[in-house]
Amino acid sequence: MQPKPKTLLVYCPNWVGDVVMATPTFHCLRQNFREAQIIGVIRNYARGVVEDGPWFDQIVGCDDKTTRGFLKLQQTIRSLKPDIAILLPSSLRSALIVWFGGVKEIYGYRRNFRSFLLNGGPKPIHSENGVLPVPMADYYMEICRWLNLKIPDVMKPSLFLSESLEEKGKQLLDKYGIKSDTMVIGLNPGAKYGSSKCWPPEYFSKLAELFIKRWDCKVLLFVGPGEDNIAQSIIETSKARIVNTGPDRVDLALLKYLMKRCQLLITNDTGPRHYAVAFNVPVVVIMGPTDPRYTAANLEKTLVLRQELDCSPCHKKECPRDHECMSMIKPETVFEGSENLLRKVS
Repeated sequence: MQPKPKTLLVYCPNWVGDVVMATPTFHCLRQNFREAQIIGVIRNYARGVVEDGPWFDQIVGCDDKTTRGFLKLQQTIRSLKPDIAILLPSSLRSALIVWFGGVKEIYGYRRNFRSFLLNGGPKPIHSENGVLPVPMADYYMEICRWLNLKIPDVMKPSLFLSESLEEKGKQLLDKYGIKSDTMVIGLNPGAKYGSSKCWPPEYFSKLAELFIKRWDCKVLLFVGPGEDNIAQSIIETSKARIVNTGPDRVDLALLKYLMKRCQLLITNDTGPRHYAVAFNVPVVVIMGPTDPRYTAANLEKTLVLRQELDCSPCHKKECPRDHECMSMIKPETVFEGSENLLRKVS
């Protein structure tokens, strides 16, 4: 039996890439509950990812990692009085916050010792080694399937921009000297997850040189919070003229416009790779410590480069060894892969 909420609270995933991969689920919920007031709860730093989308009538930003944030969010939820909550994170913490917020019906994955707080939800698929890795887009949508909702035919992620954001993005590109007919290649060298996901900065430097030498293009360097040192290292060691977006403090909302403008993105396995997929931009992903099965969806314009080693995938935030899973992937390999990918999708 399908629930029929007047007010539905959707607790969004914690990581930027996971939020983007959850957008088909947001769309499914919006289509199935057209008359409901849908409230999205999302961490403050990721709010710009969803702000211009059609899924939520209200967005509640939060910092649920601290005790103060926990209590504040619980009080906010209580004041909103949602009939039903759907939890996309699998954490016990998210379930406790919503339960203490007074929500009577809570659905999500029954795992991590929180089943007693839920009214129902799917269980993850297990293998001999624990929970079986599946694409996160499918993982989130499984909650909708469990609720017997009508599932959309297309599972591709989507992102949206407001007119004001588009105008702000155009002004920034004008500042960089990028015209409407300029080929733009984006480089995303950071990773909020940890240094283990990061391809060496000197490799990005060399790759930028190869692009500018072979192609008539502009190279945009995307810089997230705390990544200025990485950007500076790339700029200082490269002979190429790279456009550093770092000083302009491009946030996750404005990044959508810049990503949409790219003809190609080279990135570590981190959130912006999913921006590229949402905007149909070809993307080369340099993957090290993570399991590719979590992101094995919507790969039509994606090339994943990785080395299969005895220690991979380790999912460690810092490499305790020589970081070979990343350093063995050379700039020339990435450049050749980029050429082949663009040839394939053109």
